[in-house]
Amino acid sequence: MLNKVLAAFIFFTRLPFGRLKVVPADTFKNIVAYWPIAGWLTSGISVLCLYLFMYFFPYEVALLLAILSRVLVTGGLHEDGLADFFDGFGGGSSRERILAIMKDSHIGSYGVMGLLFYFMLLYFSLKSLSPEFAGAIMLSADPIAKCISGWIINILPYARKETEAKNKTVYSRMTLREKVILVLGGALPLLWLPDPRLLWALLAPLSVFLFLVNLYKRKIDGYTGDCCGATCLLCELSFYLAAVVVLTVC
Repeated sequence: MLNKVLAAFIFFTRLPFGRLKVVPADTFKNIVAYWPIAGWLTSGISVLCLYLFMYFFPYEVALLLAILSRVLVTGGLHEDGLADFFDGFGGGSSRERILAIMKDSHIGSYGVMGLLFYFMLLYFSLKSLSPEFAGAIMLSADPIAKCISGWIINILPYARKETEAKNKTVYSRMTLREKVILVLGGALPLLWLPDPRLLWALLAPLSVFLFLVNLYKRKIDGYTGDCCGATCLLCELSFYLAAVVVLTVC
C-alpha cells in the first residue's frame, strides 16, 4: 500500500518523492484507488499557499497564486489533459481523428479557449466565496473529483493499445478493497465542509462524470489518460460552481 501511495504522489506531483524509494513500474497500474490521497496533498498545498499569501497580498491575488501553486506542483498534468480533451473532442470528427489529436503534443485553438474559460470559471467561482469557505471547499473538491473520476477505469476500457499510451501505463481495474479505499479517500475530506448544505453540490460532479463517460463511450469507445485528467478538472470545477449556487440560493 505504501508503494502505491508513493507512486500516486510521484505521478501527480513534481515533488522529489522518487528519491525516497524506487517504485516498481507495475505499481503505477494500481494507483487509481489512491488518487484522492494525492488530492489531499495537492489541495493542501494550494490552501496553505492561499492562507500564507493572504498575509502579503489581497485575497484575490492570493487566490490566483494558490491556483498557480497547484499547477506548479503537479506540472500542469491535468491541465494538459484538459487541453488535449478540448482539442480532440472539439476538432475531431471520428474516433481515429479524436485520438490522434489528443496524442499530438501541440495545443490547438479549442485547447487554448478551453483552458482560458476553465481558469476564469475556477478563479471567479472561488473568488465569490469567503477565504474560509474557499479553503475548506478546495480541500474537499480535489479529492472528491479524483474519487469520482477514478471510477472511469471500471466502466470503460482503455481506448488505445497499452503501447500507445503516453506514459506507457494502462490502469488495472480496481478490486473491491481498492474501491473502498477510493471512496474513503474521497469522502473523508467532505467532513471539512463548513456547511452541510454543500453536500448538495456533489450532484454536480456526479452529473458531469456521467455525461463525460457517455461522451467517451460514444466518441472513442473508451478512455485515455487525457480523459482522466479532463474528468478530474471538470468534476472539480462543477463542484465549485455548484457550491456557489448552493450558498447563494439555498
